[in-house]
Parts: sequence; C-alpha cells; structure tokens
Amino acid sequence: MQLLALLLALSAPAEAARVKDVAALYGVRDNALVGYGLVVGLARTGDSGQNAAAVRALASRLKGLGMTMSEDDIKARNVAIVMVTAKLPAGTRPGSPLDVQVSSVGDARSLEGGVLLMTPLYAANGMAVASSQGAILVGGFSAGGGGASTTKNHLTVGLIPRGAAVEVEIPNALDVRGAVSFDWVLATPDFTNSTRLALAMNTTLGGEYAQAIDGGTVRVSVPDVFLGKQAQLIATLEAVDVKIDQVAKVVVNERTGTVVMGADVTVRPVAIAHGGLTIQVDHDPVLSQPGALSGGRTVVADKTTVKVDEKQGRLELIEGVTVGEVVGALNKMGVSPRDLIVILQAMHAAGGLQAEIETM
Repeated sequence: MQLLALLLALSAPAEAARVKDVAALYGVRDNALVGYGLVVGLARTGDSGQNAAAVRALASRLKGLGMTMSEDDIKARNVAIVMVTAKLPAGTRPGSPLDVQVSSVGDARSLEGGVLLMTPLYAANGMAVASSQGAILVGGFSAGGGGASTTKNHLTVGLIPRGAAVEVEIPNALDVRGAVSFDWVLATPDFTNSTRLALAMNTTLGGEYAQAIDGGTVRVSVPDVFLGKQAQLIATLEAVDVKIDQVAKVVVNERTGTVVMGADVTVRPVAIAHGGLTIQVDHDPVLSQPGALSGGRTVVADKTTVKVDEKQGRLELIEGVTVGEVVGALNKMGVSPRDLIVILQAMHAAGGLQAEIETM
C-alpha cells in the first residue's frame, strides 16, 4: 500500500474533486417520467383543425368530465396536444414536487399563456407515478401587426416549476439502512482514479474499508462505528477530496472550425510544412470587328487567362512541450482554425501528439 501511494504521489499533477462530483452510489439514480396531455387557454395559437388528434383528445377529456360533445362541435385553436416530461430523483416521497417540461407535438404556434390539464406521468415500467397540472412558463413572446412580427425564444416548449406531485411510494434500489457495503460507480471509468478514490476513502475512515474492484467501481465496507448510521457514512465519503487524473484529449469540430484542448497535453518534436497553391481561371469576352467594307461580321470570342499563385511554403520544426506552445507556433505561421484541425490530426497520426483526438 505504501509503494502504491508513493507511485500515485509521483505521478503527473491532477485536479482535486469531491467524491460526489466524480462518482455515485450504485442503485441510486434519477428516473425519467413521461405523460401525454392537453394545454388549454391559448390565444388561437394552439393546434389547427387539421390536427385531428387534438380534437379527439379534447372531446375524450370533456366526456370524462361528464360533458358530451362530438368532435364536429369543437372548432377551436386554444388547445394543444403536448408531451409532459419530468425527472424523478432518488429517495423522493409521496407529495414531493417535481419540475415539469411541456413540449408541443402538434402544429401549435405557441404555448404562451396556456394551462396544462391534469396529466398522469408514467415511469418506464408503465406505472403512474406522479400527476401534473398548472400554468406554463414559456420564457419568450411573439408579437406582430401590420404584416410584421417578431418572436423571442422557442415558444412551443415551456416549464411548470413544481408542477407535478409524486403520488406513490417509490421503492429504493439500495437499502441504505441495512447495507453492509456500498459500490461507488465512477462517471468515467479509470483505474488510476478508482485506486485514488479507494486510497482517499481509506485515509478518511482510518482503515482498509475501500477497495477498487475495477476501473469503474469502488466497494466500501461499512465500519462497525457506522452500523445503523450508513447515511452519515455516505455523507462523509461524498465530501472526500480526490486527485483526479484526466485523459489528454483534443476535441475538434470541423463544421465550425472549433478546437478545444488542454494546454498541458504533451507533444513530441515534429516538422510541419505549411503552404498553398491557388489557380485562378478567368474568361473575358473579346469583340472581333471586321474591316470597313470587308463584308465580314462581328464575332465574340473568349480570352482565357490562367493565373497561378503559389505561396512560399515553410518547413517549421515545432518543439513545444505543450499543445499551447504548438498552437502559438502555428499561429505565427498564419494557420487558420480549420487548417489547425487537419494539422493536429496529422500530428496525432505521426505520433507527435500525445493525446486522444475526438471529432464532433
């Protein structure tokens, strides 16, 4: 253990983070909820009459409330069919409020000013878990007149803060009170980080209670002093600081010419040649006039001019220690962001860039 701790201490510098920021307890997670509902009260910005689903849904809802009305009797644009989504956090109890997101699925122009009718929200197993209802906050507006209009933000998606309430008891996948061990799952599996996580936990607990099972899991046995107080143990371990080792990575987006990289990524000496060849072909019309009284006729001909412009290429030896220094040297050569992407990819292929390149 002492040798392992020494090797980790002599490794490359790393950033410190709390355990709760890089790992989570196995079995403790959020659950997605979804429902299908109606928004009413719109100022003629709801679904059009061509959306038969909205008319049928409204007629069915009115029938459920004791009001009989045929679909042919409904001629309104103040109703919109929506999908309702929410996130159910772990440990939620009946009556707990949830934030709700409402999204139009028809041809409604705006949900501004609308009210969501009571909508059940279902879990992945099909069980109704919560119910939602309330006024929708769009966070934008649409105004117009005289043939002109203006719109701010996306008007067919809105929020209902605390707009849903949990209706049933949710069983926990992890029985905290009766557990004798916990598994912490790293957000990004890495053997170095899982080992450091176990070492930091053992230092806090003062014994060999944590063990790295693999690159993504650290198992912690509950010390005798924490039996019956497992929640306190979890809170203690969540606040432990861990030195996190990051994988050297360069992220490039060729569509926008964006390059995001860590300035501490090391590189090996490489030689880069940067130059360009431009060929321009111009067609200019030329009039050919016959001599006087010659009986000839005017002819239009093309005069073709070819220009070749070759920029003087330069061969540069780049010996920077970090990607930041390499980028600085390439900027002095007049390299554009899109050219930089190609050069970095070529450097990686040649073994000069000690980092992973991820293309978006």
